[in-house]
Parts: sequence; C-alpha cells; structure tokens
Amino acid sequence: MVVRAGCARVLYRNERQEVRIMLVITRREGEEVVIGDPAHPIGIVRIASIKGDRVRIALDFPRDIPVHRSEVANQIATEGPSIAGKIRPASNK
Repeated sequence: MVVRAGCARVLYRNERQEVRIMLVITRREGEEVVIGDPAHPIGIVRIASIKGDRVRIALDFPRDIPVHRSEVANQIATEGPSIAGKIRPASNK
C-alpha cells in the first residue's frame, strides 16, 4: 500500500470488537481515489460535490461488483440477499 502525505491510518474497533485500521484520505470536490492497480483499477471513487455537511460520492465500478451503503449491507448480511429489493430510503422527517 502506498500512503501519500495528507493521509492517515486510524485505529478503530468494529462491531465485533476487532481492532481495525482504516485509511483516511483527504480529497477536494472533483478529485478521485483509484481502487486497485492504477493501470487496471477495480474502480474509482470521485467526490462529486460538497454542500454544507453533505458529500456526494460518485462510484465507478463494474456492474458485477456489489456496492451498498453500510446500513443496506448490514441488512443484507443479517436478513439475506432477498431483502435488497425491499429496502426503501429513510424518510426525511
């Protein structure tokens, strides 16, 4: 793994109390992070826009790679893949 200036590795505990290391990268609007081999990346994450405390992220991955928000991934993990078509966005109340 190549870590450049401006990046940090953060220790945290996951829900199973395992100590994990998370790479934290600072990016500005329009900048990208390449996932995998730069010559043949698995995917690209782009900061699409930043408005206040909201960040829009654009994900460019092949269709055969599942990409889920963490709350959806947790539901799929506990209830099985059949739940994926039934999940609806939370209402903004």
